[in-house]
Amino acid sequence: MYQENIVLCGANAYEQKYYFNPDFAALPPSIQDELQIMCVLYTEDVGGILLLEFDEEGSLQFKVEAMEADARFDEIGSVLKIKEIRREKEELLQSLEMFYRVFCLGDGWEDE
Repeated sequence: MYQENIVLCGANAYEQKYYFNPDFAALPPSIQDELQIMCVLYTEDVGGILLLEFDEEGSLQFKVEAMEADARFDEIGSVLKIKEIRREKEELLQSLEMFYRVFCLGDGWEDE
């Protein structure tokens, strides 16, 4: 089992970059594309840095960071945008958690 959170992907509005963890290259390209679009749109709308991380139980966490001097970052908008993503992408996020638990943590299907 992993000791700390494992980053799946993330986007950075400051550097205008997207990161996808190559350890998850087994995910279908369509899923990888959807994650990229989701992360980049978030940072374009809200600003800051968004990371999608798996915690030690296999739950997908949204980690948001912003520079202190970033007047463009919308903290309230960030919370609302994450709620919207969780609602609209619920099936995708649950599937990613299942993938991680089965293929990375070695949990069986019967756990769900």
